Amino acid sequence: MKTRIKELRARYDLTQEGLASKVGVRRETIVFLEKGKYNPSLKLAHDIAKALNSKIDELFIFDD
Repeated sequence: MKTRIKELRARYDLTQEGLASKVGVRRETIVFLEKGKYNPSLKLAHDIAKALNSKIDELFIFDD
């Protein structure tokens, strides 16, 4: 799975730490998400999308 978290995070001038704080996770979780090494729960995906004023399907790109 690929994500656009880093791209959208930059748009809002948010650090990994800042986004992590907004959604209630550790910075490492955001790092792993951005690298595609972690699949978020639906709630976390929703919280991140909301924090980045985005939709889940715009934020996460699923490879077939």
